[in-house]
Amino acid sequence: MNIWHMSGAGNTFAVLDARGLALDFPELTKSLCARLKADGLLAVDTSEIADFRLHFYNSDGTRGEMCGNGARCVCKFAFDRGIAGEKMTVQTDAGLVYGQRIDSERYRVRLNNPQVLDLHRLGETAYVELGKPGVPHSVTKREGLDFSQKEELRARFLQLRHSPVFPKGVNVNFYSHLGENRIRVLTYERGVEDFTLACGTGSASVAVVLWATGQLPGGVLEAENQGGLLKIEIAGKAPEVEKIYLEGPALLWREYTNI
Repeated sequence: MNIWHMSGAGNTFAVLDARGLALDFPELTKSLCARLKADGLLAVDTSEIADFRLHFYNSDGTRGEMCGNGARCVCKFAFDRGIAGEKMTVQTDAGLVYGQRIDSERYRVRLNNPQVLDLHRLGETAYVELGKPGVPHSVTKREGLDFSQKEELRARFLQLRHSPVFPKGVNVNFYSHLGENRIRVLTYERGVEDFTLACGTGSASVAVVLWATGQLPGGVLEAENQGGLLKIEIAGKAPEVEKIYLEGPALLWREYTNI
């Protein structure tokens, strides 16, 4: 079995072509992610409604609805392996995702629209689900946020991660403004059970909240994650979202053969 170790702005994945293979994905995920120190597994499978299907698992072996950074990485994998062209459609548990190659190391995906948006799920903490079933995110503003504050904030992130007001569990996102159209985002991910260097759907969820509250009039946001910069674009008439795009790096770190 050949495995690609990939990075989407610091979000790292084990990626494989699983077409025609009968695999125990949860156990394989835990094994590969422990070995590669990856955040999750992306497995390409056949689809009757898209160019291919994405099976996404978090590093603890739990299945995830979708992954924004993972979607960009799997699009690069599919193009480089001849599975799909420069424009492609990906079937995910959260719905169809549309991918586009920009260049050899940069991809853009159209994410699933928010199906749940509650701006005050827990006081000033908003709740967003992208897709149906949706990827769950909490969004909390914290000005002056710095990545060095991880341990200082860990208890607060854990409190939100396991709060009963989020029945599916939640990916926790704190953000602060760096400029008119630029933010910094720190994410604690469900299924990884730790901070990750980037979260694509998390950054997009922050953009959705800003859009819905009139704080993103141009619809374009740069999100500084610890592992890299992501670009989110929203089209529509606020507060409604018609389309949401995520653009950023998709890199192959190493290919393992016969692993």
